[in-house]
Amino acid sequence: MSISSTMVKELRDKTGAGIMDCKEALAASAGDFDKAIDFLRKKGMSAATKRSSKAAKDGVIASYIHMGGRIGVLVELNCETDFVAKTDNFLLLAKDLTMHIAASNPTYIKPEDIPPDVMEREKEIYRSQAMAEKKPEKIWDKIIEGKLKKYYEDVCLLHQKFIKNTDITIETLINNMIAKTGENIIIRRFMRFQLGEDLKQ
Repeated sequence: MSISSTMVKELRDKTGAGIMDCKEALAASAGDFDKAIDFLRKKGMSAATKRSSKAAKDGVIASYIHMGGRIGVLVELNCETDFVAKTDNFLLLAKDLTMHIAASNPTYIKPEDIPPDVMEREKEIYRSQAMAEKKPEKIWDKIIEGKLKKYYEDVCLLHQKFIKNTDITIETLINNMIAKTGENIIIRRFMRFQLGEDLKQ
């Protein structure tokens, strides 16, 4: 089937992927947008997997101040070369991440960063809820798994929906950039400050 520029633009707006990648995905999926998005995700994950063993020691530290100085964010975003670190796309990604963190207030980068005691406490809460709701014990694990997935979306940066395009997660945003640049890209660390937080009245 014929792939129109409008279709390519719509897919690009939804995924953040490159024009040629969107054309390829739409052609491979016969114009089916859901299949095209899956195609791009698999391609992005494939590229990310290939690059994950490469050292990402270059990059930038980006900052963002919001609400008249009431919220501030610092993010260290790493890539492999100084060349990619200075590109407009990479710098825009870093800036988008700082704005996203200011708005979404994640606690961790990925689930693996959550301390074991915190994870156990969450699981125990969900287990107690399932028990109180008289759910069959044989489905508790599945209930806990589902609630943990939602918990990750709340507290883990990579699992959060990107505020500028809620059709994708931050992880997909990063993987799309890996596919574009051909370099490993990782969020090394971040810090979010909010004026007056953790201070007793």
